[in-house]
Amino acid sequence: MKNPKDSFLRGRIRSLKFAFKGFWILVSTEDSIKAQLFFAFIATILGFYFDISAAEWSAQVIVIGLVLVAEGANTAIEEMADFVHPEYHKKIGLIKDIAAGVPTIAALTSLVIACIIYVPKIMILF
Repeated sequence: MKNPKDSFLRGRIRSLKFAFKGFWILVSTEDSIKAQLFFAFIATILGFYFDISAAEWSAQVIVIGLVLVAEGANTAIEEMADFVHPEYHKKIGLIKDIAAGVPTIAALTSLVIACIIYVPKIMILF
């Protein structure tokens, strides 16, 4: 909640505090985020190993961010749905399934980008 006594700068600093708190909650409690961070780490190692170009780094960083944002949004939607209706409900189940589709699309997109970047580099090794 916004504090009316906060200056613009103090309000931004408080917002950052909440943002980092949310990031920490995601990283420390959500297995899906942990898995995606593991894949991001592997992709980063591969990027250094294969000395990918600046454009390839840009694409890789964008899709890593896309996947993490999608996972975070999915988690938030699922948490809200569970809060609003803790028992099983067909419509809540549908909402959660649709929300789960969002990181799936992002992950598939990142897989395509990874193939575009790394398959030619791996083929050169053989």
